Amino acid sequence: MSNTASLKKEYAERIAPALKNQFQYSSTMQIPVLKKIVINQGLGMAVMQVPRLVKITINEGIGEATNDKKLVEEAAEELGKIVGQKAVLTSSRKDISNFRLRKGMPIGVKVTLRDVKMYEFLERLIRVSLPRIRDFNGIAEKMDGRGNYTLGLKEQLIFPEVDIDKNPRIHGMEITFVTTAKTDEEAHALLAAFGLPFKKHNN
Repeated sequence: MSNTASLKKEYAERIAPALKNQFQYSSTMQIPVLKKIVINQGLGMAVMQVPRLVKITINEGIGEATNDKKLVEEAAEELGKIVGQKAVLTSSRKDISNFRLRKGMPIGVKVTLRDVKMYEFLERLIRVSLPRIRDFNGIAEKMDGRGNYTLGLKEQLIFPEVDIDKNPRIHGMEITFVTTAKTDEEAHALLAAFGLPFKKHNN
């Protein structure tokens, strides 16, 4: 710290006056100053190859939505409270007469989390919500073959943000973890390292 202070003092007392005299500046505002130092360190392909968690996508299908659009809006509000980010409505892509579905009709809600929101949700999921599942003994570890993992939950009540008195309807959700892993083994190792409680196999 003393070296830093002495260099700053030397700039004011020696370097700045010398520059002003050398270049005949009419004002001290013209004297060059060192604004910042940027340090870049390239670590090559080694870091690029390490798997990363890119995003977490949460989907909820609302079965009763064909009868009441308000149910979808309520689910979107509830999901927004759970993740701390506004959820969007998902719509039917085609007409399905057997289910009284029309193309464009809202049928569920979705949210995609990245960066800080993603890690905040992941931490709450692991430390708070999953342990609230009755008789919980870990989650299935089947990946999708492309380095991603989808966790299916039967009900949203495991999240403390859900007020069952205000919204008594129970519906499940799918939570998809998208990674840069090239293999399922690498993705599993990454998510396990974060703390996702995969079921342990007895040898």
